[in-house]
Amino acid sequence: MTLFDIVALLVGLSAAFGYINHMVLRLPHAIGLVVIALAASGVIVAADFAAPSYGIGELVTGTLERIDFYETVMHGMLSLLLFAGAVHVDIGELAARKWAIALMATVGVAISTLIVATCIWLAAGVMEIALPFTWALVFGALISPTDPVAVLGILKTVKVPRLLEAKIAGESLFNDGVGVVVFTIMVAIATGGAQGQIGAYEVLELFVVEALGGAALGMAAGYFAFLAMRRIDEHNLEVLITLALVLCTYAVATHAHLSGPIAVVIAGLFIGNHGARFAMSDATRRHVFQFWELSDELLNSVLFLLIGLEVLVVGISVELAMIAAVAIPIVLAARLISVAVPISLLSLRQTYSRGAIAILTWGGLRGGISVALALSLPATAYKPAILAATYAVVVFSIIVQGLTMKAVVKGLGGPLDAGDE
Repeated sequence: MTLFDIVALLVGLSAAFGYINHMVLRLPHAIGLVVIALAASGVIVAADFAAPSYGIGELVTGTLERIDFYETVMHGMLSLLLFAGAVHVDIGELAARKWAIALMATVGVAISTLIVATCIWLAAGVMEIALPFTWALVFGALISPTDPVAVLGILKTVKVPRLLEAKIAGESLFNDGVGVVVFTIMVAIATGGAQGQIGAYEVLELFVVEALGGAALGMAAGYFAFLAMRRIDEHNLEVLITLALVLCTYAVATHAHLSGPIAVVIAGLFIGNHGARFAMSDATRRHVFQFWELSDELLNSVLFLLIGLEVLVVGISVELAMIAAVAIPIVLAARLISVAVPISLLSLRQTYSRGAIAILTWGGLRGGISVALALSLPATAYKPAILAATYAVVVFSIIVQGLTMKAVVKGLGGPLDAGDE
């Protein structure tokens, strides 16, 4: 199959599955696509088991393996999805909870990474599954950040207090970039640390350069695009400028070894707030936001479809099923602690909505980014366990947490007024 054939197949399946979901299941669009894709994967497995001579499973799996999930997500969809999410976020509301967002996106990710790594390493030892602590840290790093794509998608369907929503959205946008940097460091340690190829200074330098360098690049690129847009009033060209801003910024960040996710988030926040206010006419603002809403919906559809289908390329066995099952409560417990610590400290000086810790914990969805990072790992004896655990957490997160988020909010007394945060 050519690249065009694969794209046509994915978009066609997204439309077909989305239609089935809309007419029959009536689940939130992204969750419905995952559920139907998982069901389709189950049908393929069953058909292959019943009639192995037809090679249905091999044909579908071969097609999926031709899609480099890591490249597709991390160097294709991610930049566009992050910008589409950031451009709709009110930076004033982010600023109102800047310390909570900053702590959860840094300290919270670090706490969760360490807790997940320790617990999954101990669990693997009990199950007699070989998983060195350095590789357990890799799993902790890739699964600890919440996924902005999944989180922002579910926030469209659940009403939560305004500033709490800003905190959830802001954390997911920034801890994703931080998480990728931490993941890169952990992989470097796991693959080269034993030979002394990376030390504490190199780790610190990598984190500072990637994170702060990415933020600086995003601000500079966003400001350059803002200056260009302020001089014209042509909505089609200005939409093109925002698209070029995303793609070029992410490409430069990748080649400069800076954090691309952080760069496009900063650029998106700048254009969506300062740019929309001072560089766009009403017509331009409407066209720009509609373009990114449509892009977000289309890319989300394809991404969640792929998440559901990727189960066909994730090998499974009794041992892997056990480690996958135990990973779910471990990640949830780590999320609870990593949220409770910074929020409890900040609550000494600030007031938070009732149930804020519970909502932040349950609303910390994982998605395609975690799967992409797991698939990008080098082919080692530890990759299957990490991949199985990652996939289990992601599917549970999207389906179970996503579908019950509204009930959790209502169970905590329902959404509060905007002033209650």
